[in-house]
Amino acid sequence: MLVVIIRRTRHLLVIQVNYPLRNHVYEKIKQAGNLTDVELMNSLTKEGMALPEADLNKILLDLEIFGLIRVSWVTKDKRRIEVAEA
Repeated sequence: MLVVIIRRTRHLLVIQVNYPLRNHVYEKIKQAGNLTDVELMNSLTKEGMALPEADLNKILLDLEIFGLIRVSWVTKDKRRIEVAEA
């Protein structure tokens, strides 16, 4: 679901678009090129978007099925996430 919030300040019209969480996570991965799931979770938490691990796993699975990212295990508890090459 895409939410658009329009509000008027004193001299300015502010339009804030809230993208679906999946798109935001994909943009983070694209910016970094590749990162671990822990780094991604920390980055999202710093932006105030704390998600449960199950939700992050679902988003990563969706992005991997769409062919946008690749996820591989580095260690038992750590995954490497990278943008899929076109």
